[in-house]
Amino acid sequence: MRIWGVFLLCWVALPANVRAQPADFREIRRLQDSLVRLGHVMYNEPAEPERLKANFAFVKTLVSALKTPNSYSFPFDSLRMVSILRSADDRLRLFSWHIQLNDGSYLYYGTVQLHTPDGSLRLYPLLDKTFEIEKPEEAVTDGSSWYGAQYYRLIPFHDDYLLLGWKGHTPGETQKVIEVLQLTANGVRLGKAVFEGEDTGRNARMIYRYNRNARMYMVYDSAQNRIVLDHLVPMAADQEGQYEHYGPDMTHDAWQLEAGRLVFFPDIDVVNLPDPNDERYHDPLRRQTHPKSGIDQP
Repeated sequence: MRIWGVFLLCWVALPANVRAQPADFREIRRLQDSLVRLGHVMYNEPAEPERLKANFAFVKTLVSALKTPNSYSFPFDSLRMVSILRSADDRLRLFSWHIQLNDGSYLYYGTVQLHTPDGSLRLYPLLDKTFEIEKPEEAVTDGSSWYGAQYYRLIPFHDDYLLLGWKGHTPGETQKVIEVLQLTANGVRLGKAVFEGEDTGRNARMIYRYNRNARMYMVYDSAQNRIVLDHLVPMAADQEGQYEHYGPDMTHDAWQLEAGRLVFFPDIDVVNLPDPNDERYHDPLRRQTHPKSGIDQP
């Protein structure tokens, strides 16, 4: 059962303006401690009613914390169960998290907090309406009709932002999502028809569906300004369209960011980017790179 009215009240029952005062985060730290305890219940309590009850308290406590003047500057770095992404231009940060239900589906929660010059609070809540959106690939929505996800990357995209998200969906299917976040005069808009590829002309977001036990690689390659992702295929020819049977086939595709568009390139070559830990790797074919020990003499 998805009850959104009470949840919405947690967000809208805010004063129109919270006047900025010198930053004093003693109270917000106390509230963060409460959030950590509630988060543990949300993700570890076996009983679904108790998880949902803890989540409801979590929402109210988070709003109380964000109402603290200049809360945008507080990192909330103890909230490991929540994804908190800050935009590179420092205009906003995005909170998102999920609750798993006993039937194997998920609920998503989130909000966008703007960085205001005077430290006052401006929040745009995101309300998950996943199962009410008939054509999610084509839907452009505001925050009150969100195709919920837990986001793990926020990428500058001209005056907008690209979001990469993980979406546990059903007992057999997981999804990953690419979509655009826009700031508007009235809030936020999610989804935009920027995708140029085969059969994607009307898409406002890309949704990749695959087996719940599989892992899909989808990352932003900043060096080449593109999103690199696994190519997904069914495990058998007769399972076409049965996404609970899809998984990576060891090839990769990319969405190239080009002048406000995302252009699709199939079957790309992927080379691992340099990593600072590479120098710790000892090539077995080059003994001179091996560490010496009392047994392994030169």
